[in-house]
This record gives sequence, structure tokens and C-alpha cells, in this order.
Amino acid sequence: MVTIEQLKLNINKNSRLIGLDIGSKRTGVSICDDKRLIATPFKVINASNLATLILELKKIISENDIKGIVVGNPLNMDGSLSRTSQSIKDKILNISKVIDIPICLWDERLSTVGAFNISSQLDINISKRTKNIDKNAAAFILQGAIDYLNN
Repeated sequence: MVTIEQLKLNINKNSRLIGLDIGSKRTGVSICDDKRLIATPFKVINASNLATLILELKKIISENDIKGIVVGNPLNMDGSLSRTSQSIKDKILNISKVIDIPICLWDERLSTVGAFNISSQLDINISKRTKNIDKNAAAFILQGAIDYLNN
């Protein structure tokens, strides 16, 4: 696992990244363009076990020439580590043993709320918003990280 600053040093300007919003059963995935300007919701991986998640991630990484992963870190509102944050770190450590590209954590506080609010402004009905919330939250996470990397 690397910091966002180390990620920036380990990738070139045209490196594509994926963003992950990891849940216990579903993981939202987003992907950015090769100029790292826009994060786009990509898919939801329905995987209740780590092995399935890793297989799906390897496939996405290979097919899309991904050079780094940004994972949402669910901190408490005061910035302290949450129980879920430790679980995410454990998963990332296990993923990093078999996927050899830089992985960093990014503060995801309010990412789900932000993704839900954006989709409500687009006049999308509630069932579609709920269905897509994981990949939209992943895009919200990745967009924050690429905006930081670009500034």
C-alpha cells in the first residue's frame, strides 16, 4: 500500500486508474481516462469473498491497462479510523500480495451521500440510484483522488 503522493511518483501522466468502493458483498468500480481527468462509474462486482474480488480486479486491470488503484477509506467523520477502515486495509494488504500495481487509500467520507445527491440532481429514479450507488461512489472517490493528483 502506498500514499497518494507515492502513487503519483509511481505512475506516468497517461496512466489509467481504477477506484474502488469496497463493501462486504458488493464493490463499486470506477475507471478514469488515460489523461486522468474524468472518473466514470464502471461496474459493480458482486463478491462476498476476496478470491472472487481479486479475479475480477485482475481481469479489469488487464483489459484496461490499469496502472494504479485508489480505494475508498471509510474514516469516521472526525477523521479517525473506523472498524470498517481496518477491514478495508486488511483486504488491500491481501490484494496487494497478488496484484502488483500501486494501491492507495483515499478518504471516502460522504462519497455515498455525494454520489446519491449527484444522481438525484440528474432526475434519476430512486431504484436506479440505489442500484448504481456503489459504482457511483467509486467514481466519486476516484474523481477526488485524480483531482488531487492533477493539482
